[in-house]
Amino acid sequence: MKLVFKNETFSFEFLRVLGSSIYGGADISECFTTAARIKDKDFESWYQEWSATAARIERLADDCLERGHGVSAREAYLRACNYYRSAEFFLHIEPDDPRAAETYAKSLRCFRQALPLLPFPGEEVRIPYEGTTLPGYFFRADASHEPRPTLIWHTGYDGTAEEIYIAHAQPFLQRGYNCLIFEGPGQGQAIRLQGLPFRPDWEKVVTPVVDYALSRSEVDPRRLALFGLSLGGYLAPRAAAYEHRLAACIAVDGLFSFSPAAAEQLEGQTEQQATERFEQLAQEPGMRWAIGQAVFTMQVTSPGDFRQKMAAYTMAGRADKITCPTLVCEAEKDHFFPGQPRKLYDALTCPKTFMRFTAAEGGEEHGHAGALALANQRIADWLDETLSHNA
Repeated sequence: MKLVFKNETFSFEFLRVLGSSIYGGADISECFTTAARIKDKDFESWYQEWSATAARIERLADDCLERGHGVSAREAYLRACNYYRSAEFFLHIEPDDPRAAETYAKSLRCFRQALPLLPFPGEEVRIPYEGTTLPGYFFRADASHEPRPTLIWHTGYDGTAEEIYIAHAQPFLQRGYNCLIFEGPGQGQAIRLQGLPFRPDWEKVVTPVVDYALSRSEVDPRRLALFGLSLGGYLAPRAAAYEHRLAACIAVDGLFSFSPAAAEQLEGQTEQQATERFEQLAQEPGMRWAIGQAVFTMQVTSPGDFRQKMAAYTMAGRADKITCPTLVCEAEKDHFFPGQPRKLYDALTCPKTFMRFTAAEGGEEHGHAGALALANQRIADWLDETLSHNA
């Protein structure tokens, strides 16, 4: 699927923003008029134009709030939050670009302004973790404190907790689920404000989050599920292999090993050859971003370090340790990790379901960008049926 841009990476990131319009994370005309001002494959143009749109919508939100129009303010703040997130996206190709921290802070500020105006009771939380805390949000399906089935959510390689709420959590809250959204090492505030890089042993991250969830009276301990998106399609199953208090695990999309094309093309090469190939790969916008993101979130220092760190993210020898029912989703035209969902599914020995999204139904892109209503509906129905046995 190509929209506006010929470059695959720019087109996908545009679809990612546009697709959230169904849940209020964007407005279609705002997206297309912004994209029309962006030069294809031009990172600076991308930043400038999304920032300009975000700032305009934030001013609109501020004005609505000042005049007492709470719903209008909420809607505009959520769009501005998402537009700022998109504006920041490519800035990490330059590790010292000060605009990344500034733009992220604006996105976070907009979400915090929207938080008390949301239709679901929500609060910022800090989850105890190895001498510090992890940031997150706890949302209740309604104002009661009745124990409910609860979804623990985390994103992947580049998303934020705020994007999870905007694009994914809302339809589950509408269906009566509480949602605990957190950011682990390498993600959101944890990397940007706390300097915590990714780690492959994600069970060490999720277990404290489960501890926190079970400390809350609103959480039904028999109906606690874990949802991982994108790289989270590895992280969530990895955690479920060792954390057996979960009643279900969802991988969107399933990932057996985190071995992007850049890492594969460096295999079997000397350090000098790998360095030269690394530099060649970095000329393509998508790969340049992926490498810059690895430097930022994984603290990669060299091509050899890149290979070594990527190799640690694998479900080999671990997939068969998962005991809870697990849903593995696949996007037919996933340009990041083709074939990976089937590898994960085949390695599982627990009760399992394979859910494929096709081009014919518009769900073929990574994470089913552009088909969120379809994806969330099918996944939620699976979860309803799976957790019904624990009611």
